Amino acid sequence: MATQLTTMSYFMKRLRDNGYIVDRLFTGYAVVDSRAWTIIVDPGCASLIITCYQNDPELGRSYFELYDGGKFVPGRLKIETSSIETIIGYLVKFGINNKASQNSSYARNEK
Repeated sequence: MATQLTTMSYFMKRLRDNGYIVDRLFTGYAVVDSRAWTIIVDPGCASLIITCYQNDPELGRSYFELYDGGKFVPGRLKIETSSIETIIGYLVKFGINNKASQNSSYARNEK
C-alpha cells in the first residue's frame, strides 16, 4: 500500500477536497497496537469512524476499517487499498454525505 494514503493528514485532505466533513479523533495508539490513527467522517449524521491499521498481525499489511455501528456500513468493513478513490467509492455506495458546504452547523464551526 502506498504510504502516502496511510498518512492521516493526506487522507483527511483528500476527503475534504472531495467535499467531506472530516475530523481527527485519535492518534496516540501504543507501539504494539496496529492502529495508526482514527478519524470521523460526516460527524453528526453518518458519524463514520475510519481507522488506519498498519502492518496488522493478521494480514501483515495496511488497511482501513470503516465502522458506524451498522447505520450505513454493514459490520466492520476492512478495505486494503492505496487509492482514496476506492475509499470514496465505498462512501458513495453507502450514502455517506459529502456536502460539507450544505451543512450549516459545519460551516459555522469552521469559521
